[in-house]
Amino acid sequence: MIRVLIADDQELVRHGFRMVLDAQPDMMVVGDVADGVTAVEVARRQRPDVVLADIRMPGLDGLEVVRRLVPEGHRVVVVTTFDDDTYLGPALRDGASGYLLKRSGPTMMVEAVRAAMAGDTLISPSLTVRLLRGLASPVKASVPDRSLLTARETEVVRLVARGLINAEIGAALHVSPGTVKTHIAAVQRKLNARNRVAVAAWAWASGLADPCQPQAGPGRA
Repeated sequence: MIRVLIADDQELVRHGFRMVLDAQPDMMVVGDVADGVTAVEVARRQRPDVVLADIRMPGLDGLEVVRRLVPEGHRVVVVTTFDDDTYLGPALRDGASGYLLKRSGPTMMVEAVRAAMAGDTLISPSLTVRLLRGLASPVKASVPDRSLLTARETEVVRLVARGLINAEIGAALHVSPGTVKTHIAAVQRKLNARNRVAVAAWAWASGLADPCQPQAGPGRA
């Protein structure tokens, strides 16, 4: 079981997160707290596998929770309403295991917890696209690995780079989310990419991502 601690100053948010996570067969919420100071204390005492921390909380904010707990070996996923790069950059720099917008929905939150447990970092797709767009170059890079991808894998990679989640990619290509997951795993092996963020970064850097294509909009991440 993945043991999760929730830290958010809104009781309704904590209740909603607990319901979603406790409904998963491989997860269990071991506590929910309303401020950063208590989050750090409980995390040190309970040793949860993953901490979900809001950005703005009384006592200590989510960024400070990351700074205090990550060096002690904790995995912290930031979950926030703030679509702001000024928070995203410091959170990732200080070792957060994920950065999600609350509007991303329960499926993405569950994926983020599992990714953190696996040692990966999951970022809300809309934020990922904004970060990776800066890697796009007018001169497309010559990447030998590109020839290793099948036509279908190339289609999947392009959609990953646009910030779509597996269900959306499956709907666009008329395949199941499970099939999409299989394609992404194959791409990661071929490119030696640690996670889907790395796949998206490769797509933007290599020119596979189309800067003219719209990114995932609010609520779609």
